[in-house]
Amino acid sequence: MTEQTTIEQHLQRWAGGDAARLQVSDIVNRLVDRTITIAEIVAQGPLGGSLGASRGENTDGDTQKELDLIANDLLLGALEGAPVAYILSEELDEAIETNPQASISVAFDPLDGSSNIDANLSIGTIFSVFQSAAGHNGARSTSALRPGTRQLAAGYVIYGPQTALAITVGAGTHIFTFDHKSRLFQLTTANVSIPSKTREFAINVSNFRHWDRSIRTYVDDCLDGDKGLRDGNFNMRWVASLVAECHRILSRGGIFLYPKDKREGYQQGRIRLIYEAQPISWLIEQAGGGATTGLQAISEVEPAEIHQRVPFIFGSREEVERVERYYAEPHDTGTPSPLFAERGLFRA
Repeated sequence: MTEQTTIEQHLQRWAGGDAARLQVSDIVNRLVDRTITIAEIVAQGPLGGSLGASRGENTDGDTQKELDLIANDLLLGALEGAPVAYILSEELDEAIETNPQASISVAFDPLDGSSNIDANLSIGTIFSVFQSAAGHNGARSTSALRPGTRQLAAGYVIYGPQTALAITVGAGTHIFTFDHKSRLFQLTTANVSIPSKTREFAINVSNFRHWDRSIRTYVDDCLDGDKGLRDGNFNMRWVASLVAECHRILSRGGIFLYPKDKREGYQQGRIRLIYEAQPISWLIEQAGGGATTGLQAISEVEPAEIHQRVPFIFGSREEVERVERYYAEPHDTGTPSPLFAERGLFRA
């Protein structure tokens, strides 16, 4: 195990005496402190009430769970009085303007994977701290939009068998584990390094009929195993929790794919750019992996609106680059098998 450094100490050393970094450190510490409360509520399960009960829909039409709203209120409370210009959340229709003179904004998904609450599967909180647009004179809907390259800190807390924090401030990705005795996040893995190669992929195969040719061909080639083009067998995983998928990849490599598809509401992808894809991408890239829409790096995507969705593919670098080649050269990547053809073995 690495030296027992707390997240507060880690950020303090990174910030030094730099005023701008100290502001980022303060904001991250505020958010992380509230995730401890969220973790304790999650751990109660049904003893804490109907945490998985539906409480309406957010602006995108997704069902809001009781714990979604609790987590959102806790994180908003954490930022009261903080040097933050705008706050963006999956659970808010618009950005909240808190201090237009500040140079930093915050975006978060208060509770990723909330559909898994009642199933006792890993869920989490994702956050991004980024530079605000200069001046802040425009409408909130545009002033709070920044590409992933303007992030100052990004991370997530995963509520699972252990409560763990993955974070980057642009100097590698580090994992801290929550110590229930000291009630502190202690450094347990410094400078995470994702293996460049993998034989494990994560995708929701039930959507195969909706995918484009590039994704179907990629999955076909993986499923063909050692008898096919890839000359090796693959394992498949799917948790339906972005933080859980990312944590597995940070731990042992792999690739996660949530492509756009033909269904209504999925044509532009499904993962939110600003408060999901951007922070996860930076964590992955700082650990040596790759993150793409299939056509361009996530960090290069310019946000057009707060709740913008994108196709999202990330993980082991060589595998991500292979998927990008499937998009760039769709006719030279393999032969679709009957299983995942337009009319395959699952349909007459």
